[in-house]
Amino acid sequence: MKLEHFAVNVEDPLAMVDWYAEHLGMKVVKQVKEAPFMAFLADDSGRIMIEVYRNPSDQVPPYRTMDPLLVHLAFVSEDPAADKARLQQAGATEVSDAKLDDGSHLVMMRDPWGLAIQLCKRGTPMLTEREN
Repeated sequence: MKLEHFAVNVEDPLAMVDWYAEHLGMKVVKQVKEAPFMAFLADDSGRIMIEVYRNPSDQVPPYRTMDPLLVHLAFVSEDPAADKARLQQAGATEVSDAKLDDGSHLVMMRDPWGLAIQLCKRGTPMLTEREN
């Protein structure tokens, strides 16, 4: 089995879709612009997606006050320092910036809606370039 998507209930999915597309390079695969404002966003491989929506049948988690280790979206970054600065200009905020002994550089941030996003440059990449 392969992972298709990870879904999150968010406060403003329409604005979030635009921000993730513009600043994180995500591509809209499918979107409904009426309630519950569901959208599927794929990474540049086209193989991994996130789904964002605003479903009033349950609460939007308090992302702004949740520890980022509870839930975060991690993105591969070739230059976490530059991406951090660029995303801060776009309204994201820094939570932590760590350089690990294995050569990894991990930057934890919050998007403008408080959802934690992580910029990962691994000392040894963990994802394969393509399927075998």
